[in-house]
Amino acid sequence: MTGASRGIGAAIARALDEQGATVVICGRDYQALAEVAVGLERPTEPLVADLSDEMAVSALAASALDRGPIDILVNNAGVGVRMDSTDLDGSIIDAIHVVNVRALLLLTTALLPAMVERSRGSIINISSISGVRGTPRRAAYAASKGAVDAMTRSLAMEFGPSGVRVNAVAPGAIVTDMWERNRAVPGVIEAVESQTALRRWGTPHDIADVVAFLASDAARYVTGQTIEVDGGMASTLDLYGGAV
Repeated sequence: MTGASRGIGAAIARALDEQGATVVICGRDYQALAEVAVGLERPTEPLVADLSDEMAVSALAASALDRGPIDILVNNAGVGVRMDSTDLDGSIIDAIHVVNVRALLLLTTALLPAMVERSRGSIINISSISGVRGTPRRAAYAASKGAVDAMTRSLAMEFGPSGVRVNAVAPGAIVTDMWERNRAVPGVIEAVESQTALRRWGTPHDIADVVAFLASDAARYVTGQTIEVDGGMASTLDLYGGAV
């Protein structure tokens, strides 16, 4: 799995390890990955890769396959930016899409043939509610996650006959390092909670449990789906602000 060094990725690695999987973890920070690896029951040597480099993606796929059959792929690595859309330029847009879209698709297609050969596999892409619902000042990021959802559906249709399932998980507001700066702004924590049906922020563990389900045989008849794990944020709207 990619993006496993912290937050949601580290939680997913632990959840899959608890289910009995031997998890190959990848990221850009070897030390952070090593700290995650120490907490796993099954030994694993972290793989370091910069997914913005196409050759590095190919090398990562080859290294992972050298370790044995791969039944589960979790594409968690991603980058994003929150800024006025009028300030975007080509370099910013490209930097987001090269990791969130290109690298994800290249790594997936590199590992798919081995799954097809064994007639089994579960691919889980980490998307975002930004790809499902409009979020201000995140146009480039939202576009990349919308592409992830579209790829998920297309790959599910193409490789379903070969026994490979492809799904996406779209997190809402999750307490991670990525959100820390925004959470420090006065009123943001309360504002998010007020817009969430369950009235709380999500945790990495909330996402990891859904990924673990999709990776397991319990989800054997689930494919082509983008599952929103956001406490109801994207699907609910209180028009009256709590007034009777």
